[in-house]
Order: sequence, then structure tokens, then C-alpha cells
Amino acid sequence: MKYFLREDFMLHNETGKKLYHEYAKNMPIYDYHCHLSAKEIAENKKYENISEAWLGGDHYKWRGMRSNGVDEKYITGNAPDKDKFMKWASTIKYCIGNPLYHWTHLELTRYFGVEKPLNDKTADEIWKTCNSKLQEDDFTARGLIKQSNVKVICTTDDPIDDLKYHKAIKEDKTFDVVVLPTFRPDKGVNIDKEGFEDWLSKLEEVVAFKIKDLNSLEKALEERVEYFHNVGCRISDHGLEGVPFLDATNEEVDSIIKKKVSGENISQEEILKYKTHMLIFFGRLYAKNNWAMQIHMSATRNNNTRMMNLLGPDTGFDAIGDYSVAENLSKLLDALDKTKQLPKTILYSLNPNDNYVIGSLIGCFQNSEAKGKIQFGAGWWFNDQKDGMIRQMTDLASLGLLSNFIGMLTDSRSFLSYTRHEYFRRILCNMIGEWIENKEYPNDIETLGEIVQNICFNNAKNYFDIQF
Repeated sequence: MKYFLREDFMLHNETGKKLYHEYAKNMPIYDYHCHLSAKEIAENKKYENISEAWLGGDHYKWRGMRSNGVDEKYITGNAPDKDKFMKWASTIKYCIGNPLYHWTHLELTRYFGVEKPLNDKTADEIWKTCNSKLQEDDFTARGLIKQSNVKVICTTDDPIDDLKYHKAIKEDKTFDVVVLPTFRPDKGVNIDKEGFEDWLSKLEEVVAFKIKDLNSLEKALEERVEYFHNVGCRISDHGLEGVPFLDATNEEVDSIIKKKVSGENISQEEILKYKTHMLIFFGRLYAKNNWAMQIHMSATRNNNTRMMNLLGPDTGFDAIGDYSVAENLSKLLDALDKTKQLPKTILYSLNPNDNYVIGSLIGCFQNSEAKGKIQFGAGWWFNDQKDGMIRQMTDLASLGLLSNFIGMLTDSRSFLSYTRHEYFRRILCNMIGEWIENKEYPNDIETLGEIVQNICFNNAKNYFDIQF
């Protein structure tokens, strides 16, 4: 039986094959949004075994294993690493139609040279092969990045972070990949969430002054944006559930903050007013610094209370939300645009039902400041699989300019996940190839190759204000 991962995997037309092999395949990677650890990059982490490199922190795989009835001790528990790997091997063969099957085997093939399916029969041999490779110098955190032809990595970082690992990476002249922080101030926006007061106390320690009102809060956050900017940050990120929007005066917001820090309860209306004010405040600050603003929305998080209490957040119990985003998102973008302070903005929704909302709304705020100034971001999380990617790109093409799309990102905690860019590029080239062979666009291979290479790398390189 031939191994399914052949040269033309997922390429079903001649134009798509040509576009992938001659234009897309060797383009470098611009990973402008991920959750990789700057500490692990700075320290050039070496992995003890494939389970540590592959299963730790990967809630995609965890969900698959739970769906297959695997006991939690083999997922997030204290079972031996080899036992965890074996449980994954006994699960993956049942992942037909799930992107995990493709991602798993792309990673095994591209990094470890494994050219056979992972299952119960092959698991022991593959365990040994991978672990042997992981002892080589090219299989450290930095080695995997270099193998993957990555040029830029933007991690995800809290405003109170000292960014010492980013500084260390920048100062290390032996490593030429640009690794920069991304400003993620969710804990300062979510005034209604548990832990807001603790986060505010930590922010006070970092800026060395008391935060007691709107003025002092904004001053502190401006200082942190400046600090991040000086370390090279040019991108922010906001994780929202629904998009809040309720106008308020500065005086109202000042009163809300004072109530919160004094321990008083605040109403739902006050929460919305505070969140709206902060998003507009941040947007204007990003525009001033020529940053791009990412907004991830429509996730419903920690749905399983029992497991949340047992394991904490980001362990595989989040899902797609069905919040209404159109009206409030429009108002938020418009509030920033009215004063010409709308930054470059990338919009992602976890709910694919929002695709046409986003695809049509971004066209209302484009201008000559940048090609594709307002972006419909890549298929995210539950949508970064074949169906979701095709849907996102065809919806963008239908309503805007796919050619100006800034392309794929990993949104991952794993250094082995860069094969997702290959997966994306094969899907992109096959999709465009279908349009050409259906006579929906001229077979102008020079223009098509330019479009593909731009989406793979060049558009992101030109969009972000990052020198490398």
C-alpha cells in the first residue's frame, strides 16, 4: 500500500501542481500570530521525547483523544510519556476527515522522515525514530524553526511581561530569525473577569505607580505599549467573545474604574461601556504607533465547568460562539475611523457564519494607507482545516481581494506545527488551479505565481512594519 502523503498530496489539477511546486513550496514563513514560548526559543529547548514536543499543550489532539474515550491521565495526567504517545497512536487512525490526520503525518514525514501511517502496529518503531531524531542539533526549538524556513515569529504576550527572552533572542547574533512580542491586553479589558484586580496590581508594580482612575490606567498602558514598541512589537491582539459597543464619556469610564478598584459591583452596562472605551483607546494608540490590531472573536470558552475547575483554561473545552457581531463591529471600526485613527486591522471569527459579515464589512474601511488595510484573517482554530480554509478564502475572494490576503499563521504552541503552512499552500494552489481549469480566470501563470507567493509570504512582509 502506497503512503498517502505523495508529492502531489491535495493537488488535483495540473495548474495547482505547478503553482505549488514552482511558486509556493519554497517560500519562507511569516508567522505573525502564534503562542510559541519565547523562553523556549531563547534557551533553545531540547525535547526528551516526541510526546513532550508533540502532545504537551496541544488541545487539538487532547480533544481527539477524549472523543476516542481515552482516560484523562493519558492526556493531561501523569501517565508516562510513551503511554501517552501510544494512546495518541491508537486514536489517530480513527481521525479520518479530521485535519489532525493530515497534520500528524505531515509532521512525522517532514521532520522525522516517517513514511508510514501512525497506528498501534507502527507506534513503537515511530516512537524510537522520532526520539532518536530529537537528540540531533537540528531538532531543538531553534533547529525546528530553521528547518521550517521561518523568517519572523510574533508570540503572544501580556502587557506586564518584561520581555526578557525576546531581548535575549534579539541580542543573540547566532540566531537570525526575528522573534517579536505581540501585545495582548485582554486581562486589562475584561473588567468583569476573575483576576482583573490581581492583574491591575501587577501592572502597578511594573509601572511603579498607583492605578486609581482612568487617567492613571491609560498612562500605565501607554507606557507598556511604548515598552513593547521599543522591543520591536508592531502587532496587538484582542480575544473577544461578542464585540462590545456602548458609548460612554471619559467621566463615566473614570467612575466605573474607581468603583471597581474600590471593590464596588459594576453593572453589565458599565462593563460594556468600559470595554468599548478600552478598545477604542487601544485602537487609537496602535494607529499612533503604526501597529496592526488583531481581533479574535466569537469563541465561547471553558464550557465544561468541572474540567475547567480540574485543569484550568486552554485545555480543550472551548467552542464556537454564536454572538451577533455585525452591528457592534461596524460601530467599533467606525468610531476609530471617524477621527482617522483606525489602525491596520485583522478580523477573525471562530464562527464561519460571520464570514460574509466580515468579508463585506472590511470593504467599508479600506483606503490607500495599505493594500488590504482591513484584513479578513485566516481560518482560525476550528476553521484552520481544509473546509474552513477554502470557505474563508472563497468568501474573501467573493467579497474583496484574495490577492491582498496576508495568508496563513500557526496559532500554535508547537514548534512542529509549521507544516500547517504547507497544508494551507497546497489547499490555496489547488483552489486557484480549479478556477483556472474551469476557465474562470486566464491561465496567466506569471500573475498567478505572483498572487500565490504574495499570499504565502510577501503580503505579510509588506503589511507589518517589521524590519528584518
